[in-house]
Amino acid sequence: MGTSTDRFYAGLDIGGTTIKSVLVNLNGEQASDFVEVPSRVAVGYEATIVQLNEALLRLAASAGTTRDTIRAAGIDVPAANSGGVIWARANLAQDWVGKNIQNIFSERAGMPVYVTNDGNAAALGEYMVRRKHLGSLLYVAPGTGLAGGLVTSGGKIYEGANGLALEVGHISAPFLEDDGALPPCSCGWTGCVEAWVSLVALRRRLRLELAKPQWAGHPLNDPAMSIEDKAFKLRNYADKDDALAIQLFKQQGFIFGYAIADLVRVFDPGLVVVGGGLAEASFRDRYMGWVMEGFKERAWPIYVTSPIDETVTTRFEWATAGDSAGALGMGFAALEMFRD
Repeated sequence: MGTSTDRFYAGLDIGGTTIKSVLVNLNGEQASDFVEVPSRVAVGYEATIVQLNEALLRLAASAGTTRDTIRAAGIDVPAANSGGVIWARANLAQDWVGKNIQNIFSERAGMPVYVTNDGNAAALGEYMVRRKHLGSLLYVAPGTGLAGGLVTSGGKIYEGANGLALEVGHISAPFLEDDGALPPCSCGWTGCVEAWVSLVALRRRLRLELAKPQWAGHPLNDPAMSIEDKAFKLRNYADKDDALAIQLFKQQGFIFGYAIADLVRVFDPGLVVVGGGLAEASFRDRYMGWVMEGFKERAWPIYVTSPIDETVTTRFEWATAGDSAGALGMGFAALEMFRD
């Protein structure tokens, strides 16, 4: 049972359907089970604050301690924010926009609070599980979109002047569709890397390929199946070495690596961690190979190996923290920022 002299720091990862949470202790070690409560972000920020407080109570119970031993909290939100103020709606209710969630929850919970976005949180989580890695870490994760985050040496997230840095999905990728046009991106522009490397992009590319005569007999060319269901099944087909699935993922992986080369040229992180659902795919080693092909196509040789002793200068690894990354990262952030 915890005592009043214990100090714990909460990581709260707000998603569209669940809030994942965990406690870390003064040594930066996990000190509770991972606790999940339903997310009510679409209802409004007030409803979410109720859920965040519920998560804190359940975390304390899981750690065998009391609520007052939780000294601070880190919260990640799936939307652009700066200094705790939500700048964009994304998947949130409209009443989130313009609210300083950092200050509001700090006052309600009676503890210091830090707020950032979900890409930063996941990057910190991956850094936390690699505590022996003392350099910087670039995190990139294809999902519905393309998330990213940069952790500098010593475990500090790079957020930029307005908290808006590392929108990695929206750097330019000089690749054209079959008709010679730049592909549209969800941000409203064209030619973004996210327009090639994301679930939304995969759906678009799959629809275009299935319209070609060579794939007329493919099992995914089922008119009764939605494009969302077809794209969801595509990873299973790639696991079975299906030609269409391999073609699409190979293209995506190459463009992904090509874009990462530009990020590495700017930040020189030394370590690139690739997250998202593909981290658990059976064909992930082949996918990483395609990423490396694209990376080496665009990167200067010095970002691949040292010209002095031929050691690797940019390492690539798959993410290992999984769905826990955001909560772990925010617990680590709270500890580092508010340790008392």
